[in-house]
Amino acid sequence: MSMSPRRSSAGFSLIEVVVFIVVLGIGIAGILVLFNQVTRASVDPMVRKQALAIASSLLEEIELHAFTYCDPDDPSVYTANSTADCDPTKIEVIGKETFSPPGTEDRYSSTAPFDNVNDYHGFSMADANIKSADGTPISGLTGYSVSVSVANAGGDFSLADATDALRITVTALHVPTGTTVSLQGYRLRYAPKSP
Repeated sequence: MSMSPRRSSAGFSLIEVVVFIVVLGIGIAGILVLFNQVTRASVDPMVRKQALAIASSLLEEIELHAFTYCDPDDPSVYTANSTADCDPTKIEVIGKETFSPPGTEDRYSSTAPFDNVNDYHGFSMADANIKSADGTPISGLTGYSVSVSVANAGGDFSLADATDALRITVTALHVPTGTTVSLQGYRLRYAPKSP
């Protein structure tokens, strides 16, 4: 009697199937992680561009304001060569004015608007309160905020008087993603008698 050789069975063993499932699972998980990162990165440029637009428009608005020794309401504004020539209650300093009467000055006010670069120090807006210079709300900016800092910067230019230059920093933030854009600009007192 002769024995027939044992035939090898066709198909996969249980171990081969388990290894295949594990490798396939790892591959799919990797693809999903990559897809998630690509999707998140594709939204980021738009968020960054919007934050940049908010910051640059506000910086431009601020830089276009007067930078004088006296408040533009002071009759001496066109003749003052220093703060000594101003009415002592109308000297421009960094921050909101403490005169006319204190606390009434507002970016959107027609009677007591921000009228000097200094006035914007500490100014901020967020969400539905982000408005254009004339006070018109700008829609679609939910989740964004913007803040302003103004500081003396005469030392950056080796000026004799550190108050003859200001560094303006505007920071826009998209809160949900944490995307921040910060822009800086300088305003020099090149025309101190022209508000």
